[in-house]
Amino acid sequence: MAETWLVIGLGNPGTEYAATRHNIGQMVLDQLAREVGGSFKKHSKARAQVLEGRLGMGGPRLILAKPLTYMNLSGGPAAELSRFYGIEPERIIAVHDELDIPFGTIKLKIGGGEGGHNGLRDMTKALGTKDYYRVRTGIGRPPGRMQTADFVLRPFSQLEKKELPFLVSDSAQALELLITDGLLAAQQKFHVKRDQA
Repeated sequence: MAETWLVIGLGNPGTEYAATRHNIGQMVLDQLAREVGGSFKKHSKARAQVLEGRLGMGGPRLILAKPLTYMNLSGGPAAELSRFYGIEPERIIAVHDELDIPFGTIKLKIGGGEGGHNGLRDMTKALGTKDYYRVRTGIGRPPGRMQTADFVLRPFSQLEKKELPFLVSDSAQALELLITDGLLAAQQKFHVKRDQA
């Protein structure tokens, strides 16, 4: 029996937030959904939209989840789905926006701090551990004196929008490689990718 992974795409619900920087985790899940096939449906026991599928023929089972709560309450749906499917934290991946790395950069890790990210902080609290995987998709820092909250809730710039499909696609590939080949393999490929461009 292939192992099951729970992948949480962090973001805010509603069309007004769909195209904002804070929702890039959910954009990555939409990309994965196109590759896996199928559509998201409201889960009967958790506050999330869920798509169940497989990564390739006979590959690992994926539970892709987009919480229906706001970002700072992401932990509830993550814990509900973890319990429902019997998935331990070492098989949970959070895909999220990351201020501390440049736009277009992808970093992967397991555990560690939340870097002030409210969605991650709530996930850690609800799961009772920091030891779950993170696919950190770089959105960069706010320009000038713009407040962080304003920056993450704004759509991408026109220049960023041109690169966004590549960033989303690369983030999905990084997540797939993490699942199939492990963290080190994914780090070795995607942590150096920007430097070689």
